[in-house]
Amino acid sequence: MIVAARFNGPPTSGNGGYTAGLFATEAGAGGPMTVTLRQPPPLETPLTITPGGELLDGDRLIATIQAEPVQPTAPDWGDPTEAAAYAGFTDHPFPTCYVCGPAKSDGLRIFPGRLPDGRTAANWTIPDQAGRETVWAALDCPGGWAIIAPGRPYVLGRITVAIDALPNPGDDCVIVGECTGVEGRKGFVRTGLFGPDRRLLAAASATWITV
Repeated sequence: MIVAARFNGPPTSGNGGYTAGLFATEAGAGGPMTVTLRQPPPLETPLTITPGGELLDGDRLIATIQAEPVQPTAPDWGDPTEAAAYAGFTDHPFPTCYVCGPAKSDGLRIFPGRLPDGRTAANWTIPDQAGRETVWAALDCPGGWAIIAPGRPYVLGRITVAIDALPNPGDDCVIVGECTGVEGRKGFVRTGLFGPDRRLLAAASATWITV
């Protein structure tokens, strides 16, 4: 497995959601799965997936994967037209992030703004050839932006994803993120991907860590 340089989060490491989704896809995982990132995923580096569910760079443990018996729940649908402007346009810790970076012209360009109740919401037009790893990536950052604040960046530590159905290319979807709690350096969030008919297609719960 190789995380191509295009799919970065921070400039020199893989986007957490995309890397986790690629790991789950390459491992042939089905149903709700949890990926825990142990250290920043390297880019353009051959990584080994072990039968025990580990992702290795040589002898360095990058991530682990395991089946999750409990399906994550999603926030309720939210209207992106009611959201404030995306804070990342003016203050972004990683402006070239594949998912939410305004300086990433070939990224997913998902720009979640804050709703009046503190959740985030963003429109997302599904690109061509959006696989399961793309959905994992899309469920990542909108949750993070429910806790990211100026001068207080976070990175993904753990994410659990359940996909009921993949969206179709060209669909106009909505992603909603919500913070469910903060404990020390950890922030806990959940996200939902909704189809054009507001049907929930995929859900995620995640733990983010301040850096």
